[in-house]
Amino acid sequence: MPPTTAQALVSQTVSPSTLIDVAATYLRPEDIEQIEQAFALAARSHQGQYRKSGEPYITHPLSVATILAEWHLDPQALMAALLHDTVEDTSTTSVQIAQQFGKSVSDLVDGVSKLDRLEFQTEQQAQAENFRKMLLAMARDVRVILIKLADRLHNMRTLDAMEAGKQRRIARETLDIYSPIANRLGLHSVFQELQDLGFRYLFPNRYQVLTKAIRAARGNRREVVGKILTAINQRLTSFGVEAQVSGREKHLSSIYNKMLDKSLSFSQVLDIYGFRILVKDVAACYLALGALHTLYKPIPGKFKDYIAIPKANGYQSLHTTLFGPFGTPIEIQIRTHEMHKIAEAGVASHWLYKSSDTPLSDVQQKTHQWLQSLLEIQTESGDAVEFLEHLKVDLFPDEVYVFTPKGNIKSLPKGSTPVDFAYDVHTDIGNRCVAAKINNELAPLRTVLSNGDRVEIITEENAAPNPAWLNYVATAKARSKIRHYLRTMLRDESVALGERLLNQALRALKVNPADIGESQWEQLLKGDRCKTREEVLAEIGLGRRLNIVVARGLLPRSDLQSQDGQGSITIRGSEGIAVQFAHCCRPIPGDPIIGIIRKGQGLLIHTQDCRAIRQFRSDPDKWVDVEWENDSGKLFDVAIKLMVVNRRGVLATVASAIADAQSNIDSVSITKPDGTYTEINFTVQVRDRSHLANLLHHLREIPEVVRITRVQS
Repeated sequence: MPPTTAQALVSQTVSPSTLIDVAATYLRPEDIEQIEQAFALAARSHQGQYRKSGEPYITHPLSVATILAEWHLDPQALMAALLHDTVEDTSTTSVQIAQQFGKSVSDLVDGVSKLDRLEFQTEQQAQAENFRKMLLAMARDVRVILIKLADRLHNMRTLDAMEAGKQRRIARETLDIYSPIANRLGLHSVFQELQDLGFRYLFPNRYQVLTKAIRAARGNRREVVGKILTAINQRLTSFGVEAQVSGREKHLSSIYNKMLDKSLSFSQVLDIYGFRILVKDVAACYLALGALHTLYKPIPGKFKDYIAIPKANGYQSLHTTLFGPFGTPIEIQIRTHEMHKIAEAGVASHWLYKSSDTPLSDVQQKTHQWLQSLLEIQTESGDAVEFLEHLKVDLFPDEVYVFTPKGNIKSLPKGSTPVDFAYDVHTDIGNRCVAAKINNELAPLRTVLSNGDRVEIITEENAAPNPAWLNYVATAKARSKIRHYLRTMLRDESVALGERLLNQALRALKVNPADIGESQWEQLLKGDRCKTREEVLAEIGLGRRLNIVVARGLLPRSDLQSQDGQGSITIRGSEGIAVQFAHCCRPIPGDPIIGIIRKGQGLLIHTQDCRAIRQFRSDPDKWVDVEWENDSGKLFDVAIKLMVVNRRGVLATVASAIADAQSNIDSVSITKPDGTYTEINFTVQVRDRSHLANLLHHLREIPEVVRITRVQS
């Protein structure tokens, strides 16, 4: 809206006095002087600019800087907050800021302002790229995200001026990304306020209804709360515990989420009040806990000790839920004053200006480790959307605490499995993981871990990640490491397969592959979308290019000689992702085989008589001749079906015969067509067709076996 005369007068009278008053409580006079200069530059730069509410624009950066001052951030962060919109929205440049206030302030302004260019784009890729840039800037300097969180907090506090559609979009973005990041950094008060404001603007009707319900219930419950406070104070005093006790109403978003998660009505949510007890030291925390457990009975399973085992963001407190008067559950938090400071401000509580040799606090170390893990995930993610997906996985609020065999504690998101644990220990442990012991007992890798589990990972030197792990891992690190490994392995195998296919095509054209020189590759790559030889070979291996076409492209037209056959590719059986064996016909060495080129996936090996490939046999561009390498030493899966007489112990007899034939059983299932006969389906592992014939011979000698069939197609 255009500024009125009154608004113009207001812009002249906006004062940084509140900011200066707060900053002066912990900063030096020379720092205050620089902050005043930064305000003067910001006020001049934003002169004549107004917010949607009609206020002078300078009120926004001033409010953001004041929030940061309340968190006791350093002077560079406060100056950057005052100037964070100047480079983007005014004629002020980064060079000017660097000259007047130093490179550190300029870098912070640059890190924050660049993010806003994509702020409200609706395309998924653009939004994901925006968040990716924000998180990477945060990983380099955590003050970037602290400024951004303060910026988002003030925008949410003043969201009334926006139209309803934009309010909902910003609220959803806040709940999806910004409030979880605040929680992950331990900024509990910021997290809770963003949650409440997000709920208010995303679900305005529900917010109003719940607000009225709480206001109506407040009078009825005030007397109960007063009695509980009195009883707690008296009991703590009798135990000699000096404490500051306060009762608090639960936040609207917390009540709403509890109603949603547990399908409760408002009247069923009894514990809308919680109590916080602040004491002088750790010993007093446990003494207070014991005192309260003698006052009201604790509810089993509702006690959590975050002092002995802090949360990943550094949060420490004792949590207990008690049966209060009239059967009302009472949630109580017990912590020291220092723990309370960290619980409210998180990593920001440790951001006072310090010398470079000051050791990092435990909270800062944990934050630093998490930020570094984001950088790792970024380098391994395929694109910004995948990175954002990993980030959202990593922002789970609930955690489980498990122990290594040496007794060290690992904090993992709720729903984590031994695979997540393995990658948390080390990437190599995750990549070579084959089994796990939970509390000294073997357990499947997909087992969900519980608090207090002791986890031991069993590894093998030549093991590799299984793509199926992606279906149940819970941590962003595990997911990104598995995907990165599979991508890398697929590329390497595709290049190797592509080279074999290309060499086959060159030999079919009566050309020795060793005679193809760099000049011929350079000529082929001119104007091509692929920039390197490896990219071309990978595309051949993945079926995106035909080997014969590339082979002809490498040769002068005069050198081309036609030949009916192209020779054949040797299959060792140890190939990985780029060469796979069809599940429909399960080929084994000795079977006549054929390779089908699948676009984007590589080579799929079928038996030549497989019904699934009849449609491809007439199109030679889609298949290649392949043959088995002699004595590959690998075991292959074969499906066999037995019809046996229904007698006691017959399954054990058949299994023993399979073992005697030096074969492994991979899986077994049983059906009963009638009371006389039983059908048993085995998946067994054999070396080749001769080994299978020997196995079937052993099985036919069993009197109870009526019929044996190898299952194909």
